Amino acid sequence: MAELREDNEPFDDINVTPMLDLAYVLLVIFIIMTTATVQGIQVNLPKASNTPSLSKPKTKAITIDAQGQVYLDTYPVTMSELESRLQAFKAAVPDLPVVIKGDASVQYQKVIDVMDLCGRLDITQLGLVTGKLGK
Repeated sequence: MAELREDNEPFDDINVTPMLDLAYVLLVIFIIMTTATVQGIQVNLPKASNTPSLSKPKTKAITIDAQGQVYLDTYPVTMSELESRLQAFKAAVPDLPVVIKGDASVQYQKVIDVMDLCGRLDITQLGLVTGKLGK
């Protein structure tokens, strides 16, 4: 027989507060356990060959020393040689990344000439390398 209140009416509502408390505690435990297991997974990764990856293009470095000599990577080049070599690299890798390292005492125009050349070749991934302050 159903339990009756003092005024002889049956209970028609359920107190859900303890059930919600339990649900929140279980949710918190689930979140903690999931993040703990994801961070601690140990896997034995396969080894790749030593050949460079084709999906990651090699960055080309253009260096201008204090005397105004231009180098592509570590090889001295003239501006026309630089243009032809960058054009060849750009044809092979359309999104060729290039960084320019200019000596602090070099004429500003020399760096601008190299940047203009990169702009003519439609090299959009261009960066200027600087040193840290105080060095």
